[in-house]
Amino acid sequence: MSSQSEQTITRDNLLQTPEQELGSSKPKQFSPANVRKLGLTRKTRDRRDDHNPEERARKHKELELKPLYKELLYTITHRMGKPSSAEVFTESQLHQYIQEAFTMTEAEHRSLMERVHGTEPPVYCLMATVKEAKEILGKDISGFSDPYCLLTIMEDEEESRTRRSKAKPSKSIVKDVVSNDKIYESEIKKQTLNPIWNQTFILDKDEELSLTQKLEDIKTNFSSLKRMIKDAKKEKGQDDFLGKVVLKLQDLHCTEDNWYNLEPRTETYPNRGKCHLNLKFIHKARDGTLSAGRSAYINYCGILQQFVEAYISKQKSSAPWKGALCGEAQTLLEFYASQNDLSPFLQDLAKWVAYSKLYQSLEVDSSVLFQQLTSVEYHWRQQELPHQQKQELGDSLHGFLQYGLCLVAKYRDIFPPTPSATPKLHTLLRILVQICKTQAFQKLNPAQFELHDEVSDAIQTGTQEWFTLKKGLHQPMTKDLAEIVNALSRLIGEVQEDIKHNKDVWNRVFLSAVQVDVFTVVYKRFDSLIAKEVRKTLSLLQGQMEQALANTLFPVYLSLQAIHKDKAFLKTRGSLELTNFQEDFRDALPYWLNQAFSRTQERVERAVQVDQLQPLQSGAVPIKHSTSAVDLVACIQPICHLWEQLSWPDPEEAFMLMVKLTEDVCKIVVNYCHTLKERVRVLSENSDPGSAINMLCVVVNDLEHLRSVLNRLPTQLNWAGLRDRTQNVIGESQFHNTLPSQLQQAQSVLGREIRSALDTLGKKLNTDIETQVRNMSTRKRLPSKSTEDAAAPLMRYLEQELQYMNENLVQENFNSLLTPLWNNSVKILYQVATQHPQQGGLMVFCQRLLYTLQCLEQCFLAEGNGLPEKTLHSDEYMALKAHLTHNSLSSCQLIEKFLERKIQEQNVNTSEKYGAVTLLASYSRSDQRLRVEVLNAVNLLPMDSNGLSDPFVQLCLEPNHVFQEVETRCTRTKSRDLNPLFEEAFEFLVSLDQCRAPGACLVLTVLDHDTLMTDDFEGEAFLALKGLPGVARDMKGDELSLQPEVTPAQIRLPLIHPKHNDDSILALLESRRGEQEAQAYVKKRRQREKQSQEGIQP
Repeated sequence: MSSQSEQTITRDNLLQTPEQELGSSKPKQFSPANVRKLGLTRKTRDRRDDHNPEERARKHKELELKPLYKELLYTITHRMGKPSSAEVFTESQLHQYIQEAFTMTEAEHRSLMERVHGTEPPVYCLMATVKEAKEILGKDISGFSDPYCLLTIMEDEEESRTRRSKAKPSKSIVKDVVSNDKIYESEIKKQTLNPIWNQTFILDKDEELSLTQKLEDIKTNFSSLKRMIKDAKKEKGQDDFLGKVVLKLQDLHCTEDNWYNLEPRTETYPNRGKCHLNLKFIHKARDGTLSAGRSAYINYCGILQQFVEAYISKQKSSAPWKGALCGEAQTLLEFYASQNDLSPFLQDLAKWVAYSKLYQSLEVDSSVLFQQLTSVEYHWRQQELPHQQKQELGDSLHGFLQYGLCLVAKYRDIFPPTPSATPKLHTLLRILVQICKTQAFQKLNPAQFELHDEVSDAIQTGTQEWFTLKKGLHQPMTKDLAEIVNALSRLIGEVQEDIKHNKDVWNRVFLSAVQVDVFTVVYKRFDSLIAKEVRKTLSLLQGQMEQALANTLFPVYLSLQAIHKDKAFLKTRGSLELTNFQEDFRDALPYWLNQAFSRTQERVERAVQVDQLQPLQSGAVPIKHSTSAVDLVACIQPICHLWEQLSWPDPEEAFMLMVKLTEDVCKIVVNYCHTLKERVRVLSENSDPGSAINMLCVVVNDLEHLRSVLNRLPTQLNWAGLRDRTQNVIGESQFHNTLPSQLQQAQSVLGREIRSALDTLGKKLNTDIETQVRNMSTRKRLPSKSTEDAAAPLMRYLEQELQYMNENLVQENFNSLLTPLWNNSVKILYQVATQHPQQGGLMVFCQRLLYTLQCLEQCFLAEGNGLPEKTLHSDEYMALKAHLTHNSLSSCQLIEKFLERKIQEQNVNTSEKYGAVTLLASYSRSDQRLRVEVLNAVNLLPMDSNGLSDPFVQLCLEPNHVFQEVETRCTRTKSRDLNPLFEEAFEFLVSLDQCRAPGACLVLTVLDHDTLMTDDFEGEAFLALKGLPGVARDMKGDELSLQPEVTPAQIRLPLIHPKHNDDSILALLESRRGEQEAQAYVKKRRQREKQSQEGIQP
C-alpha cells in the first residue's frame, strides 16, 4: 500500500466538489500522460506539491477531512431509527471507525466532538410517503370505494384508551384524539379498490418539542404512527372505516419501504387489503456550520470516497475492490443519507461519480461500475435529477469515456497480452459500450458520438504514438549503414510481434466488446509506417551493397515477409504499400544465396573432418551411416528453408532462384563425396584391412543416405507448386530439362561413387573366394576330405563376411553388393572347373564344386531375403551347373543320361527318312516278362549293290549295367527286302524296377546282313520301357493277381542316325580312360556314328 502522504494527496484530488470540478468551461480531459496502468494504485502526483507534501496534507485535513468528520459525528450523535443491516453498532464503535478511517488523532477527535456538542441540534421529522393500496374493501353500492388517508403521530394505546373513555366513541377515531392541525389528509381517489397516491407528508409531534425529545420523556409508553383509510364523505352520513396501520416509532428503521396489512377495528372483514408506505427519519433543520455550507450530496460523495479508500488500504490482497464496505461504513452512510433526505438516485449518482474516479487510481472491479450504471439508468427513467446533478452526471459519463479512450489508445502498455490483463480490457470496453447505451448519456450528450469510430481513432492514434516511441528507442547511434539497418530490423521485429499479439489476443477482445477489428486497423496503419521507413533506409544503400550489409538486411526481409503473410487475416484488404516489398531487396538476393552456399559448404567440410566413419547407432534399431551424413542433411535443410523464407512472388525469377538453389545443393553433395573419399584415405593409411573395410561400408551407407535425401529434394522444395506458378511463363520442356537434369547429374555421381566403393568391397571378397575355391581343387586335398569338409572353409568365410556386410550396409547397398559378388563367384567356379578338364579325379572335384555351387545358391538366396532366383539363375549359372552336374556323375549315370537324351530325341522325331519299325510291346508283372513282337520294317535304305537290303533287327535292353544278365536278341534276316515282315516275338525276363530304372530302354537296331563284311547300319530306335503297358501304372498285390493279361501296345518307331561327335556326354565318357565299361560304350557309339549317314550330303 502507499504511504500516508500519498493517500492524503490522492484524497484531496478525489474529494473535490462538483462545483470545483465544474468550474472549468469544458469537461475534464484525461491526458494519456496521466492515465494509470491497471495494477498501479495511485495517480502521478502533481509536481507543484512535491516540494512541501506535509503542508499540503495538513491543508487537506483541515479543509476537507475535518468538515466531513464533524458531519459524521453530528450524524452519530443525532441518529434516529435502526440501520438496515442486521449488525448494530454502538456510538463508541462508530466513533472508533471514523477516527481510523479519517486518520484522526485522539486529541483531534475530542476537539471536534466538543465542537459538535456545541452546535444546534436538528429538528427530527418523519417523512412518510403514501404510495398506494390494493385489494381494499368496496363500501359503495357500485362495489368500489372513494378512499383517502389520514396520518398523524399518536400516543400509545393506554393513553389513547383513557382519552376515548371521556367521550363517546366515534368512527372518526383520529379526529377524536388528535387536533385537526396535527392530522394530514391525502387526496380522495374516486371509485377504486387499488388507489395510487404517491403523496409525501412531513410529520412532527410538536413544533416546539422535537419528536426525539418527546420520545425521551415517555419512559414506559411508546408513541406510534397511526394511519387510517376512510371512505370519503357522502352527502348524507359519515365516512366508512376501511382499515388502519399502526407502527411503533422505536421499531422503525431509519428508512422503511414496505407493504403493510390494513387492520380492522373488529373481527368483521379481517382481510381489508394492503398499503405501501415509505418512511424515513430526517432532520428538518440541521446545523449548517459543520461543513462550511457544503451540500449534503457533496458531503456524501466525500464521505463515500474516504470510506472506500480506508477499506482498500486495509486489504492485504491485491485483488480489485468489488464494492464491499465494512458494516460501520454502511451504517453511517445510511444514517447520513436518511437524515439529509438524499434520494436513492442521488446516492447512486454519488457512488458512480466516486467509483468512476477511483477506477482511475485504484484497482476497482468493473462489476461495481456496471452495477452503478444500471442503477443510474433505472433511476433516470423513474425521476428527474436537479440541473446541477444532471450536469455532473453528464460530465462524469463523458469524462470516463474520454479516460477510457485514453486507456484504449495505450492498450499495449496497460493491458498486455496476458491472461490476467486482457479480461480487464474487455471489461473496460464493455463499460464504455454500456455508457453509450444509457439514456442519461444520450440525453446529456446530444452531440453525435459513435463509440466504434472513437475506439478506431484511439487505436490509430495510439499505434502512431507507439511506433514513434519505438522508433526513437531503436534510433541508430551512428550513421553506419549496418547500424541503420540493424535499427530498422529491431523496429520491424517489434512491429511484427505487436501485429501477432493484435491478431491472436487483442482482436478477439475488441471484436467481442465493440465490434472493432483492431488487427485490421493496426495492420493498415503499420503498413504505411513501415513501408515509409523501409524505402527510406534502402534508398541509403543504393550502390553500396556488399555481403555484410546484405546479411543485416535478411532479418528485415524475413520480418516483412511474416508481416506480409498476415494480410490473409484482414477483413478488408484494399491496397497495401508493402504488397511488392520484395522488389526492394533484389540487389541483396545474390548475396543471400552466396552466404547460404558458403556457410553450408563450410559446415559440411567441418562435419567430414571430425567424422570417424563409424556407424551412428547399433542395437535393435541400427543407424548404419556416420555423423557427417546426418550433419549434411542438417546443413542442406537451411537451403531448403531459405526457399520458403524468400517466397519470391515473381514466377520467372522464382524459377531462376530454384535453379540456383538446386545447383548449390548438388554442388554440396558432389563436394561431400570427394571430401569423404579423402577422409577415408587419410583414416585408412594407418589402419588394418578390416578397419578399412568397415569404414568403406560406412561410406557406402553415407552415400546411400545422401541419395535418399536427394530423392526427397523435389518434395522439400515443392517443385510441383513452382510448376503450377510458372506454367504460363516457363515451358514444360524447359522446366523438366533444367531442374530434374541437375538432380540426375548429382545422383549419377553418387551412383558411381557407391558402385566404386562396392566394387572395392567386391574385389576383396572375390579374391578370398577364388583362393578358397582353388584350395579345394588341389590334388592333395581331393582324397583327404569329404565334399562337405572341403567346402566348409569357403562357406564359413562367406557366411561371416556376408553377415558382416548385412549388418553394416543398408539393404539397398547390400543387395547391390550381392549381385556382382554372385556373378563373380559363378565365374570363378567355372574357371576352376574348366581349367584342367582332363585331370584325374575330375568327377570328385566337380562333385565338390557342384556342392559348393548349391551351398552358394542357398547362401545368396537367404530364404527369400537375399537375391531373387531370377538373378541367381543367370545363363552363366545354368551353364556351370550343367557342366558340373555332368562331370559329377558316374559313368553309369552318364550312360543313363545319354539314353534319356536319345529317348527324348526319339520322341520328338517324326521323320522316317531312314525308315521305321513297328512292334507290339507289353510287360507282364505276374511273371515279370517283357514281351516284344517285331512286326515289320518299312522304307529301309538300300544297302546292297542290287538296290536292296538283307535286313534283320537286333533287340538290346540298355543300359547294360542295369540289364547285365539279359542277352541281345535278333530276328531272322529277310533277304532282298526294304519292307520286311518279321512277325517274331521275344520275351525278356526282367523286373519291374529294372524297367523303371533311369534310362531303361529297348534299343532296336536294324542292320543289313553281309556275309563277308561287317553288317551295314540301317538305323536305330529307342523305346522307353517306363511307358509300356504293365510298367506305367502301379498296382497293389491283390490288383496284380486279379489283373487280366495286359494288352500290348503297337508302336511305330522312326529310325534315326546319330550325329558325328555331337554329344558332350560321350566326350566326357571318352575322357575317363581308366573305366573299361565307359570306354566300351563310347567305342560302340562311335562305331554307330561312323556308320551313320546323318549329315552326309547325298
